[in-house]
Amino acid sequence: MSGKVNLLRRPAVHEPYLIAAWPGIGNIGLIAVNYLKNRLAAEEFGELEPWHFFFPKEVTIKNGVLKQMEFPTGKFYYHKGKRDLVIFLGEMQPAGEDEIFEMANLVLDVAVELGCRRVYTAGAAVAPIHHTARPRVWAVPNDSGLITEVQKYQNTIVMSELDDREGRGNITGLNGVLLGVAARRKLTGICFLGEVPMYIAHFPGPYTILYPKASRSILEVFAESLNVPVDLGNINAFANNVEREIEGIYQNLPPVIREELDKLKQFTPVQETEPGPITDEEKERIIKEVEDFFRRGGKHD
Repeated sequence: MSGKVNLLRRPAVHEPYLIAAWPGIGNIGLIAVNYLKNRLAAEEFGELEPWHFFFPKEVTIKNGVLKQMEFPTGKFYYHKGKRDLVIFLGEMQPAGEDEIFEMANLVLDVAVELGCRRVYTAGAAVAPIHHTARPRVWAVPNDSGLITEVQKYQNTIVMSELDDREGRGNITGLNGVLLGVAARRKLTGICFLGEVPMYIAHFPGPYTILYPKASRSILEVFAESLNVPVDLGNINAFANNVEREIEGIYQNLPPVIREELDKLKQFTPVQETEPGPITDEEKERIIKEVEDFFRRGGKHD
């Protein structure tokens, strides 16, 4: 048995770009792409059959009889404009490697059939930044010919050019696999990763929090790279509300942890690479202290 896509119709798009997103750290990419889909009023035109890739996330029982199984969805949308777009939004990533590759190929099958010229994915980059800073966007193209283009985008840096990367980097899950499979199929592509403060990315369990500031940074790059207008009013309000929530948590941290985290304010990222204010050992210690704090229920010793 293999996966399958059910198309409601074949949209009349011309050389569209594909944009795909799935859940990940803080749902950064998913929030950005879903927001773009809603702002552009993109229309649904197909769905990935989920039962080949996922177990049911819920089973409905009525009067003692199983009535329905609900699976994670993976839906296709399209937008016609100055730049035609095909958008894929998945509620979950498959767990197995074979299933991840198969899903990537199925999504690209639809894009190629519609004449797709480029692929974009979006996600999160855990970084040593402070939550009051403007998150940068790390870009990972799958073709060296795109590097010059990416370097022109505002607030964006090629991942391999970061000071501690030594010309390398990695992307986990479908964000990376889709770009790799796209390259094999002669499609160029870029993954945009919005920076998330390392301590927020490690908030555990019930303290896990979204970080729409990073999603907003990705949307700003999408607006520039795709040449599409995107009203950021709603996500600005969302980001401001979340930042107030984060600040409340932050102020409740023990002073010794806040003092360490405040060092991150000294570093204002720029396009040129430069050393951060803390060492790798300090990063590990800060993360451990934050995790220990929440493990105690968010209370001081």
